[in-house]
Amino acid sequence: MKAKKEDDVPIPDPLAHNYHADSWQKVIKDFDGHYPSGLKDNEVSAKRVIYGFNEMLLKSTPKWLIFLKQFNNVIIYILIMAALLTLLMRHYSDATVIGLVVIINALIGYFQEINASNALEKIKNMLSVEATVIRNGNRFDIPSRNLVPGDLVYLEAGDNVPADLRIMDADNLRIQESSLTGESDSVLKSNASVAIETPLAERVNMAYATTAVTNGSATGIVTATGLKTEIGLISQSVSDVKDNKSPLTKELDTLGRGISWFIIGVAVITFVLGWVMNVYTLPVLVMAIITMIVGSMPEGLPAATSVILATGVQALTKKSAIVKTLPAAETLGAVDIIASDKTGTLTKNEMTLQDIVIGQTHYRVTGTGYAPNGQIFKNNLVIDASQNKELEMFLTMGQQANDTFLVPENDQWQINGEPTDAAFLSAYYKAFGQKTPKLKEIDRIPFDSDYRYMARLVENQSGHRFIAIKGAPDKLFELASHSKNFDRDYWLQLSQQFAKTGKRVIAVGYHNVASDEDKVTHELLSTTGITFLGLAAIIDPPRPEVVEAIKDMRHAGIRVKMITGDSSDTAMAIGRQLGLAHDIKAMTGVDVDALNDQDLAASVTKYDVFARTTPQNKLRIVQAFQANGLITAMTGDGVNDAPALKKADIGVAMGIKGTDVAKDSADMVLANDNFSTIKTAIEQGRRLYDNIRKTILFLLPTSFAEGLIVVMSIFLQQPMPLTPTQLLWINMVSAITIQLAFIFEPAEPGLMNRPPRKTSAKLMNRHDIFQMTYVSVLIAATGLAVFEALGSNVSFAVASTMVVNIIIFGKIFYLFNIRTEAPVLSRSLWSNPMAVVAVGLMIVLQIFFTYVPFMQNVFSTAALSWFDWLIVILTGTIVLVITEIHKYFRLRKQVN
Repeated sequence: MKAKKEDDVPIPDPLAHNYHADSWQKVIKDFDGHYPSGLKDNEVSAKRVIYGFNEMLLKSTPKWLIFLKQFNNVIIYILIMAALLTLLMRHYSDATVIGLVVIINALIGYFQEINASNALEKIKNMLSVEATVIRNGNRFDIPSRNLVPGDLVYLEAGDNVPADLRIMDADNLRIQESSLTGESDSVLKSNASVAIETPLAERVNMAYATTAVTNGSATGIVTATGLKTEIGLISQSVSDVKDNKSPLTKELDTLGRGISWFIIGVAVITFVLGWVMNVYTLPVLVMAIITMIVGSMPEGLPAATSVILATGVQALTKKSAIVKTLPAAETLGAVDIIASDKTGTLTKNEMTLQDIVIGQTHYRVTGTGYAPNGQIFKNNLVIDASQNKELEMFLTMGQQANDTFLVPENDQWQINGEPTDAAFLSAYYKAFGQKTPKLKEIDRIPFDSDYRYMARLVENQSGHRFIAIKGAPDKLFELASHSKNFDRDYWLQLSQQFAKTGKRVIAVGYHNVASDEDKVTHELLSTTGITFLGLAAIIDPPRPEVVEAIKDMRHAGIRVKMITGDSSDTAMAIGRQLGLAHDIKAMTGVDVDALNDQDLAASVTKYDVFARTTPQNKLRIVQAFQANGLITAMTGDGVNDAPALKKADIGVAMGIKGTDVAKDSADMVLANDNFSTIKTAIEQGRRLYDNIRKTILFLLPTSFAEGLIVVMSIFLQQPMPLTPTQLLWINMVSAITIQLAFIFEPAEPGLMNRPPRKTSAKLMNRHDIFQMTYVSVLIAATGLAVFEALGSNVSFAVASTMVVNIIIFGKIFYLFNIRTEAPVLSRSLWSNPMAVVAVGLMIVLQIFFTYVPFMQNVFSTAALSWFDWLIVILTGTIVLVITEIHKYFRLRKQVN
């Protein structure tokens, strides 16, 4: 749709045209521009009214509203209710503790959302501050925010592109676009039109905002500014993407709603029946119902969950996985799909020379990345390049036809120049150490888009001069055709074979010249020809640790999908090396664009590689996996990954080479850039989920038992065996001791042999509900039975103290059953020493609770005899025996 000027004259809408498919003359005409003089001041003013400034202004949510949103959670409602009830009961310390839990949870969520908004700020700050513009026939610098569509912009090496441009003329222009496309090499640009379906990574006539000019110069016309630029669209996507609730959060919300309605329902029914039956006076009945709610309400559940997750986050941090949100730590354990960016994540984003062919001899070069660590092999034997004249000549010419620098910096090898050139330098250093040949440069031809090679005239210590040349195979084949011994068909077939495996092929040669020759020219080389030395095959190699990690993940039922800006051939070749699947299938970004959301969701799971993708493609691919009910993680390091990182159930960014935008959009940052760390994080996530689930299965029946005692007392029309303060003591002392034992519970055996849990799975299945029910009844019944049996034989304080300790020891013995799937009388009994410590601390606290006079006054307790303790331990043993028998038959049924 065309935007309108105030006088209704149609003007071009940057989103409505594919300017890469139009000639630059037509683009100028569409924008009412002028070449070569540029826009006039009055035209700039008119366009600014229509297009606005070249900046990215997004609607932001007030921070106070972000903070208030954190309280819109069922678990928080439960906590607030518990706090209010304890306030009504004048237990101010308990109300304060619960209130602090509410505030802390809200702050965690608040800072999580603030981090997401920081990603948008980082994108906005990426826009160039200044631009060189041509207006009124003059060239001068202006703030880039003042650019408008139709402006002519001049670019040169070192500039950041200030807006999206259609290139009109280019002189050896190369632009680094990895932030948008993910490709490590800079792109050679021209002014030639390309097909309308050409993917962004291959639009050689476009320059995009925030990308960097590495070589040459050009003039282009502005086609999009601000939010209409490609980087602006990414910014808008990040802003539009809504955070997904983690699987655990959804399950806890569902559980919280169920528990709250159940407890409220029971409370109402009990109150009505108690009132009708006239069991207690109204004030006593109301206090009894409040006591029942406080006892039944698992107010410690969110806190316990947060503590378990927090310790998991801390453990992951020690393993170089920095998790920014607590639920994200557990979400990893539920992951079905890892949609991973290729460059810098699965691969090193460091071009590596792997193959050298000289004549009929094939040499293999080991080592990955720019670090000069590796050797050269021939027929599986290490070769000393200094004793092999042909290999020495090849490596020397590759090193000389080069204008890139490779230097160690902070334990990393950094390049200043082109990645392909750096691969030749690294190979030379592997062969000869970190030294340079003693050659003097006389002249050079920089890499040129028309000739696609680089040549350098040098002189050795003997005064002999020669030209080192390196470049595209087809160009060097032409120059080598002067030689009668040159077998073009052989070399052409060989270069094609390497290209099919996803490798970039570079040819190397040389030419001897007279000792007084001081110029190297294209004419000289085309006239005299060159001596062809051989071919080098270069690739951005898979990270060595990634292959094993992917193998382990596949074994755990997790599928890794590769998303990249590379071509299909290159991507599939890397996919095979990584072992993504037995039969690699690829889909391109063009294919993604051709499908609607429903069709994409129906077909996306069939593919392992997604090539030539745009940021929008990545976002839609993640959404398509999620539409299939698959918990999806996204890994990446570039700005182009940000929308997908935010949309994924868990976004994982690289910490070393990742952009700030990617890190702020992600839920987890790999501090070591090691993809295999994700495997460790997944294992930890599964362990955390198991331990949270065990905590819930432990907490609910023991909490319900407390409430059930109150309810049964009302219906049995007997005195209340527990006071509100005693119920709060039970909850508090459990929360700080045995409830925390699950934090340290080790992973169950075979944790990574089972498939990811289904999104439809619930925290509690039928078996869990059955066990929760009978354990609640068992603990409540034994407590009431003992209370009733003691009758008038002992004081109320002694009987009440007995019931408190029966509940506590019921919890202790039940803890050892629920801790692990293994029988209690096995090695697993000692697999968690902290559980034993927690139990010991709990017993000490109960002794203080029972015998210390101050505690007796506060909690209405009394000292127990040895026989009383024997009864308490016996009731706890009954709980353990029954639950262990149930476990035995359940596991036996699973085996059969």
